[in-house]
Amino acid sequence: MAEILPIRLYGDPILKRKALPVQDFSGIPSLAENMLETMFEARGVGLAAPQVGIGQRLFVAAEYLDDEGEEEGPEADLKTRVKSLYVMVNPVITYRAGQQSITEGCLSLPGLYAEGAQRDLQVRVEYQNEKGEQKVLEAEGYLAVVMQHEIDHLDGILFFQRMSFADKQKFLEEHREDLAEFQRQAKAFLREEAARLGQTR
Repeated sequence: MAEILPIRLYGDPILKRKALPVQDFSGIPSLAENMLETMFEARGVGLAAPQVGIGQRLFVAAEYLDDEGEEEGPEADLKTRVKSLYVMVNPVITYRAGQQSITEGCLSLPGLYAEGAQRDLQVRVEYQNEKGEQKVLEAEGYLAVVMQHEIDHLDGILFFQRMSFADKQKFLEEHREDLAEFQRQAKAFLREEAARLGQTR
């Protein structure tokens, strides 16, 4: 049975760190299953390993039958709307084309959205699946944005860092209280984790 993992919030140091390449694939299928279940529970379209406290280059993503599927409300079961699921290990973008300015959000900054993130219209991603097999995905539009957003997480980059300086400052100012609260929650979680680990040793 898949496990729901705690999602790390803005302010957690792991979200700023560059994740390490996956070399041992033995635990990846189980981890990916847990991450997908966590993503569905949070009503997201993607989730990177650092967002669940694991500093490895891995993310999961879903393409739904319509792009708005993740916003259908808590009653809708996202699993019934899945068009494609992706488990992408050690992903690298090898081709980019076009530019678009979009509205983005993030499960590590729940409830916050911002306009003006700059993303490529098309990308080609070379990656390994959960078994370590080499794969290639060509994506455009919304799926291309999801790929870029999640790969950014693996490099310690959050979506608002893809905005112009002025738009980024506006976002940070408008959501100062929300961001401060996320930081407080992140620190509290890390204290609890440290205490729990101390007790289990």
